[in-house]
Amino acid sequence: MNRPLWRLLWNTKREAAFDVALVLGLILLGRVLLVMYPSDIPPGAYDWIGGPWLNDILVWIMDLALLVRRRYPMVLMSIVAVLAIVQPLMVELGPGPLLFINQTSDPWLPGVTPWAIYAAVVYTTGRKWKFFAWDLISITALISVRPWDDLSTDAIVAAVLWTVFPAVLGLYVGARRNLVKALRERAERAEREQELLAEQARADERTRLATEMHDVVTHRVSLMVLQAGALGVAAEDPAIRQAAEELRTSGCQALEELRDLVGVLRRGSSEQDARPDVTPPTDLPDLAELIGQSEAVGIPVEYTVDGDPRMVSAAVGRTAYRVVQEALTNVHKHAFGSRVSVRLLHSDDRLRLVVRNTSSPDRAARDLADSGSGAGLLGLQQRVELVGGTFRAGPAADGGFEVDVILPAYVPTGEAGGDD
Repeated sequence: MNRPLWRLLWNTKREAAFDVALVLGLILLGRVLLVMYPSDIPPGAYDWIGGPWLNDILVWIMDLALLVRRRYPMVLMSIVAVLAIVQPLMVELGPGPLLFINQTSDPWLPGVTPWAIYAAVVYTTGRKWKFFAWDLISITALISVRPWDDLSTDAIVAAVLWTVFPAVLGLYVGARRNLVKALRERAERAEREQELLAEQARADERTRLATEMHDVVTHRVSLMVLQAGALGVAAEDPAIRQAAEELRTSGCQALEELRDLVGVLRRGSSEQDARPDVTPPTDLPDLAELIGQSEAVGIPVEYTVDGDPRMVSAAVGRTAYRVVQEALTNVHKHAFGSRVSVRLLHSDDRLRLVVRNTSSPDRAARDLADSGSGAGLLGLQQRVELVGGTFRAGPAADGGFEVDVILPAYVPTGEAGGDD
């Protein structure tokens, strides 16, 4: 992308407008002064070059050079210093002045000298260049007071205002800019530190929750699994043994999910970063069972898979299963009779699920619509974000509803399969 031409000299349009207005104002002021004081030019002052055309050319060059004062301040200051040195030499030893001067009161300096000195103080960067700028300013100020001449007080005051005052003003503005810059950097640093502290607090809270889940929930579920296994062995009734086995199987599945969830919560802490990931990738859970359950109750589901199925982390696979499960459950409650499409897209490093339903032809049954906590989508979003995915749910263009989830294919958990 090409930068605008004005960006070569200015950082903002405000700076460009100010400098252009300054140049135009100085040119206009010079024309007005020539009209008001035409007789101040000493007779024969420019006879050595055939007229005052050199003065006009130099004035125009100096005025236009103000346009580069922000980007190239030393160029402008060097031109001013050279003219300040050449002017007295031409007056005292040479054929005549380069610039029009008043021999008794005016400083022997170009009219843009104050702006050149100010720019040299404020905009010069680099230690060596700053020293060089002050050398040029000192030479220019010395020539302006002309210690070899017996100047009037007005001439000395004018010379000081023409050189020293812009330098002092530049020092003040430069110091103020440095202070503002330091305060801004300090504020940005404090903001970054606050973000880091907040992130550390979140990491500590995640670790605490993982510890609580590991120590309390996992322990209780493990006891339930053991008790269900013991009941299945001791019971004589086949129905009781079957129920106990189903309870034990469900408990084992819950333990696996808890282990993955604890691992995801602990991910990011220094303790877990140091541990190698031991959770192997696995196949994505089969969604056909969920879809078959919906079709069995009268909700047609169009199921499509794009891309090559790939291995995913167990936590990601279970999250994808819960997304489809919750989305279809919401269809059962709020849009029974609508058409549903479930689209699964595989890529190299991510997995995308899109569950969309059309608008329902009938009003939802009140007993179904009012069931549940009403926080299913919120909990689903938190679960998706916990594994580093993105979640979007909202009305579709055709009046239905859409759930769009993107999950990373692999999320390290750091939990061993037998770590209780």
